[in-house]
Amino acid sequence: MQKVTLIATATFGLEAIVADEVRKLGYTDLKVDNGKVEFNADISAIPRANLWLRTADRVRLKVGEFKATSFEELFEKTKALPWADWIPVNATFPVEGKSVKSKLFSVSDSQAIVKKAIVESMKKKYKVSWFEETGPLYKIEVALLKDIATLTIDTSGPGLHKRGYRDWIGAAPLKETMAAAMVILSRWNPDRPLIDPFCGSGTLPIEAALIGQNIAPGMNREFASENWPVIPRKDWREARAETHDLAQYDRKLNIIGTDIDEKILKVARRNAYEAGVDEQIHFQQLPVTEISSKKKYGVIVSNPPYGERLSDKREVEQLYKSMGETFMKLDTWSYFILTSHEGFETFFGKKATKKRKLYNGNIKVDYYQYYGPLPPRDI
Repeated sequence: MQKVTLIATATFGLEAIVADEVRKLGYTDLKVDNGKVEFNADISAIPRANLWLRTADRVRLKVGEFKATSFEELFEKTKALPWADWIPVNATFPVEGKSVKSKLFSVSDSQAIVKKAIVESMKKKYKVSWFEETGPLYKIEVALLKDIATLTIDTSGPGLHKRGYRDWIGAAPLKETMAAAMVILSRWNPDRPLIDPFCGSGTLPIEAALIGQNIAPGMNREFASENWPVIPRKDWREARAETHDLAQYDRKLNIIGTDIDEKILKVARRNAYEAGVDEQIHFQQLPVTEISSKKKYGVIVSNPPYGERLSDKREVEQLYKSMGETFMKLDTWSYFILTSHEGFETFFGKKATKKRKLYNGNIKVDYYQYYGPLPPRDI
């Protein structure tokens, strides 16, 4: 079976989580770097990684990597790569680029040179002088970092956060990939209750439900590489069949999403329905100060307002104080809160057990983790 090198790109701070996901899929020949997890596998890993990775941004096929300090070197080494092994004669193959701390700092020039080199390489193979580019999409990226050029083809299409269930989102959306990471980092398991007191359009509770029932996040969407002739159709059929075989639709979950905005809760309910997990989540209009539960050893996972605008800051700080007072009454519970507010712990009233630096979009945030007591073995 054909071997490939894949790169699962990751938001800064989530590389280790993505690496764990890759290992759980059975791919252990990997290395972790800033913003990515590179791993070697057979070609069937392309459909499986796209369907199952919850926290990666996308999956790229690595075609080649080399040092390039001149445009001539970039052209010749790109041309020498086996592009026609992957890209059919009718393919659409745009080139994107980025450059960091490299002599070849002009991204537009690098893109043009890579495009020309690929065309020359494919002309030799296909014996044609012109490519119409009317067929399946092969989005190529040339990434230059410290004079090392990495050339990849995107296998995902739209980013992996686009699960297909979220038609409409709130004013401050949380990416599905980040929501899934927050649930995974909370160490929540499906036998414990979970509450999101600021659920908005429902992304966090929905991602928890998908995790709880082991539903593959990419089950209900399509990917760019599904149209690639080089990947056997049976690999996609078998990978999709695996998602259905492993899903635990009958597993009952105790997940609650609350918000003070009834309109956004209607959106959350619709999104949960589209995701197929509406029966597993109870959405309720409720202020955070009224959060309570008779159940023990639950988990609160939340992305509250940050107070990024100065006018909102004082209001948000009061909100954090109320959260601390409310959550600490749930004395057997654990709680996990994402915010960019550097004084969060002061207003919340308690120092976090652990703090993790992350990025929510372009906003630098911290994930404050408060561990409650471990539940008894039979919980």
